[in-house]
Amino acid sequence: MKPEQRAPSVFHVKQDQRAPNVCDYEGSDYRQRFWTRERRYEDLAERQGLRRLLPPEGEAVADLGAGFGRLIELYQGYRRIFLVDYSRTLLQQARQEHLGDDRFTYIASDIRRLPLASDAFDTVLTVRVLHHLRDVPDAIAEAARVLVAGGHYLLEFANKRHLKAIVRYLLHRQGWNPFDKQPVEFAELNFDFHPAYIGHHLVEAGLRPERRLALSLFRLQLLKQGLGPRRLAGLETLAQPLASLYPLSPSVLLCSRADKPQRPRPGYFLACPYCHARIEMERQRAVCRACRLHWPEHNGIYDFKGPGQELY
Repeated sequence: MKPEQRAPSVFHVKQDQRAPNVCDYEGSDYRQRFWTRERRYEDLAERQGLRRLLPPEGEAVADLGAGFGRLIELYQGYRRIFLVDYSRTLLQQARQEHLGDDRFTYIASDIRRLPLASDAFDTVLTVRVLHHLRDVPDAIAEAARVLVAGGHYLLEFANKRHLKAIVRYLLHRQGWNPFDKQPVEFAELNFDFHPAYIGHHLVEAGLRPERRLALSLFRLQLLKQGLGPRRLAGLETLAQPLASLYPLSPSVLLCSRADKPQRPRPGYFLACPYCHARIEMERQRAVCRACRLHWPEHNGIYDFKGPGQELY
């Protein structure tokens, strides 16, 4: 019998909908439109921050919200690499650049309901993703579930308490308070989060924050044009230790560890998003026999965006 569920509410970049819960870049030109030369500094800053906190190797890593695979080169020390995103379009772009490499698995899914096995992954990342979700605690809890005991969760989030927002608030040029701990939605499905809010939900999910980095310290167009991305990234490395003590940056990167009992690895990675039982592959579809549901596999991408079709 099909598990009871709510139809997911999704925001499509090229469509208008009411009260969306997650942003869907299906069919969009996100890679070409967003990751232009003007964002080269932000890209470098995030990469060098991840290199500092990301364990260089392991059995399996899951990038939740991987998009077109912007950060894939950082995972080369892992034996299995799972790229999860809500957009099949972006996953197909990532797949085209790594055809024939059987280390990669591509999954279209809502990260708040992952088709991944519990206690199976050494490292999980969520970078430039949470600001497009309403149900952040659910996404964090899922990341914690799939991690092995002591596994690393690297989370980047848009910082509500950043310097520009504080100045604007003090000058009465914005209505929301950057020191209030609740998220602010400054545009549809664009959220900023207070560090204390994120920290609370990490601990609640059984994740112990250990290290943090302030990111994109110099995200000003004048500086980016005047000094260039590489110089700014170099300056960020010098300023980061002090700036990370009390981040006032637009972005923050956290590294947490899964504080849970040690359990044997399950021996598989794909699992039913409802009951978490092992998924079996047959005739280009992923099957959960416990729930009697199946999901399609098209062009190398496992498609768990839908609620699943009943087995007959």
